[in-house]
Amino acid sequence: MTISVRKASETDVDIIAQALLESSRGGKKIGLFDLVFNTSDNEALLSHLKCLALTSTKSYAHFSNFFIALSGGTAVGTICGYEPRIATHEIFSKALEEIGFDETYHERIAAFLLCEGEADNKTFVLDFMLVKPEFKSIDVYKELIGKSMLTARLKGYRKVQTSVEIGSAENELIYKKLGFEVIDEKRSEYYKEQFDRPGIMRLQMIL
Repeated sequence: MTISVRKASETDVDIIAQALLESSRGGKKIGLFDLVFNTSDNEALLSHLKCLALTSTKSYAHFSNFFIALSGGTAVGTICGYEPRIATHEIFSKALEEIGFDETYHERIAAFLLCEGEADNKTFVLDFMLVKPEFKSIDVYKELIGKSMLTARLKGYRKVQTSVEIGSAENELIYKKLGFEVIDEKRSEYYKEQFDRPGIMRLQMIL
């Protein structure tokens, strides 16, 4: 299977929205965006996430931060790579406001904020990785993550981080296979109560 990776465009919002939804849930009943939009209706969530990916405000969920893996011209996976010093929580709130949602979501995601790791301004962040089930292989993940890290290097970054829920063994294993190491973890009973996972770990690679 030959895999190529390119920057995402507006036409890729379907797979981007799916990645935002599925990766934030990570096999759980609810994820971050269920709480942000205060609904667990998949159709409504995908619609909101498509709009979020297309806002004029470039939050971390904006399509321009994503890469698309292709096999035979078909999109088979995606990953988000962004600069946290630019794509801040304030920018995310502004993008949400653009599509009609206010900042009351902060209260609903309090458990997530307790366990979220903070990346410094010298760090590039990877998130929202999705590969379609029939195309899952380490090679696809390697191409997606490799392209993201090349972009990080070109922008002058020397550290790349990602976050994985404690207990999400598949994603943890993928990143470790590709050279990432766990640097810390945050646990919370509040997080476990809401998401049925102990908390969040951060993994890092030095470029």
